[in-house]
Amino acid sequence: MTIAEELISEERAELLARLGLDGQNKASMGRVLATGSIAEATERADGTMEATIRIKEDEVCWEPDILVLPHGGELELTVINDDKNTHACLLPSNGDQKFLWLMNHSKGRAKITLDGPGYYWYSSPGGNDEGRGLTAAIVVQGEVPPEAKLDRPDQPRP
Repeated sequence: MTIAEELISEERAELLARLGLDGQNKASMGRVLATGSIAEATERADGTMEATIRIKEDEVCWEPDILVLPHGGELELTVINDDKNTHACLLPSNGDQKFLWLMNHSKGRAKITLDGPGYYWYSSPGGNDEGRGLTAAIVVQGEVPPEAKLDRPDQPRP
């Protein structure tokens, strides 16, 4: 591993730990998509969030692999396709999914709403994209409201 790769790994590990995505009963997403990047959405004064995701040229993956939202709500997402190939972006949103068709070297925007904490997967469903497709996740942090909690004993939290 090069020095640059080691620094990136250390920075990524620190961010995963700070966001609580690195352990059991926190949010194991950091371990599920362990080879990609991670980023946080920016929150505006009105509570909406914004972020940019992209498909880099010839890399067949999303950047970032994991997008973290500090809470549920509305996200304004810019999706950039820097690749030489066309791709699609199928995004989760309450009650419906959003679909963007991205020609090569193009950009699209989507407003999505994710009001509950959890993991939400997004992908490029068109084509095989090296055998698995482009798959990534949006992690919404926060606590589940009491009315949505399962009726079961408390689970241990480290």
